[in-house]
Amino acid sequence: MQLQVMNSPFNQEQAELLNRLLPTLTESQRFWLSGYLAASQSGTLSGGIDALPGNVPAGNSVSKEVTILFGSQTGNSQGLAKNAAKTLEAQGYQVTLSSMSDFKPNNLKKVKNLLIIASTHGEGEPPDNALSFHEFLHGRRAPKLEDLNFSVLALGDSSYEFFCQTGKEFDKKLEELGGTRLYPRFDCDLDYDEPAAEWLQGVIGSLNEGQGGSAAQELTSAAPQAVGTAYSRTNPFKAEVLENLNLNGRGSNKETRHLELSLEGSGLVYQPGDSLGVLPENDPVLVGALLEELKWNPDATVTVKQGDDRSLKNALASYYEITVLTKPLLQKVAELSNNEDLQKLVAPGNEEQVKAYLDGRDLLDFIRDFGAWGETAQEFVSLLRKMPARLYSISSSLNANPDEVHLTIGAVRYQSHGRERNGVCSIFAAERLQPGDSVPVYIQHNDNFKLPESPDTPIIMVGPGTGVAPFRAFMQEREEIGAEGKSWMFFGDQHFVTDFLYQTEWQKWLKDGVLTRMDVAFSRDGEEKVYVQHRMLEQSKELYKWLEEGAVVYICGDEKNMAHDVHKTLIDVIAKEGGMSPEQAEEYLANMQQQKRYQRDVY
Repeated sequence: MQLQVMNSPFNQEQAELLNRLLPTLTESQRFWLSGYLAASQSGTLSGGIDALPGNVPAGNSVSKEVTILFGSQTGNSQGLAKNAAKTLEAQGYQVTLSSMSDFKPNNLKKVKNLLIIASTHGEGEPPDNALSFHEFLHGRRAPKLEDLNFSVLALGDSSYEFFCQTGKEFDKKLEELGGTRLYPRFDCDLDYDEPAAEWLQGVIGSLNEGQGGSAAQELTSAAPQAVGTAYSRTNPFKAEVLENLNLNGRGSNKETRHLELSLEGSGLVYQPGDSLGVLPENDPVLVGALLEELKWNPDATVTVKQGDDRSLKNALASYYEITVLTKPLLQKVAELSNNEDLQKLVAPGNEEQVKAYLDGRDLLDFIRDFGAWGETAQEFVSLLRKMPARLYSISSSLNANPDEVHLTIGAVRYQSHGRERNGVCSIFAAERLQPGDSVPVYIQHNDNFKLPESPDTPIIMVGPGTGVAPFRAFMQEREEIGAEGKSWMFFGDQHFVTDFLYQTEWQKWLKDGVLTRMDVAFSRDGEEKVYVQHRMLEQSKELYKWLEEGAVVYICGDEKNMAHDVHKTLIDVIAKEGGMSPEQAEEYLANMQQQKRYQRDVY
């Protein structure tokens, strides 16, 4: 686009200069320039471009410091925090970016502008790397923060009862301690990109206003994307399926798929401990049953987002979530519906009834119970939530498998409310993905679950069932780099004969010395059920010895049962072998976590 003199306030010479300059600017340069022009117009800048970022004179308000703290279990909050930092730095701010676990709480009194980006884990719990900061802020040592300006971005999943609970708690506590909100808290569901960008725009607008500048600048709305590959969460790569195998033997109660995907030509890279986001498709049988209950033509056109028009059938198959109900959906439909039973269900005071109804039901159940809503297919889909990607721990090392990524996925099948139910992505992988097919994927980096920097550091891995996945990646990586550190694997499943996942690989690593020792627990092979935590207790002396030698402990798998039991077992082992009280043992483990020697990838 050429700037025309007659349509602008610029003279001919200025227009020619701008027309030569503007086409050469990168996106980040345009973004930076917009901030500079807005700030200079408000009179907060002087001295020209030479005085800007990196060379701002001391005392200039544009160099105002901002601290961003993130609490992240899988990496989403961390990614948003990094992008927020880049955006603010492009606006001329001096940013301190830190995980909550790496931030010294006593420094909180020195902070003037604080941005909190935190997810909620499990049933309303803070992420592992936010636990110590959360405890400090809600404890007796928390300081008064009358000089603090803050804003909170909360990430969560509205299908859970305690949606965005951690972010809500941080927001409330910072206010109680005397802090002033820069911008209202935003609670983000699984599809968080747009609300997160809107929150950041509002924060920047408030910061600029506080310096006497203009309100939110229009061009701050688009947060810069992560530097690197063009493929991302919002622009996934279509990976070809190379292999799809069932790891369980004949007669097993389980079906565990080993999936090998090609990343050739994608530029995607990952490290052991990272996850792969997979965008699945809904079960066509369920989609068909749903369309039979609806009054609209399956070929009716609906707009799922700006510039993306699809048939109703395609939208339900590949874009919208139809297997999970959320409380917000029930409430929104109740506002539009004349169904008295639905309105009674969501009435204030009926929280337990709503919770009971949501458990194990899907969109088909809801429509059969209360009917559809809306006059058109467009009105109907407008209330549905976008289908979230599924994250799986990567079970391969990129060094050992160039241009490939491997997954270990347990097929989920169960009955609920008189109907057969299937896991969306696991059954998509088990029944409908064949070699030669392609599936949209992206890399989810997770800095909270990583091998030690030193290959000489001993590691202890606890991963029953599909929790074995990242530890297969760990072993491949350590074999590839020739790591000398000791390694110990605790694995468990139902039966030795049918459910020992990757058995030949573990045996080879033991034989070659890549794996130092392995303890297994097969719960259905004996009269009494034996789990990984029982094997850990049996080896308590040796286990504590490894801890004292500086071993890093990793846990991967089910959070509600296994991870909770293993955590308790570690405390019992430390207390028994270290001659400590339970409180001292908990502190020992908390210190390990602070030192990144206790890491969990749980779900």
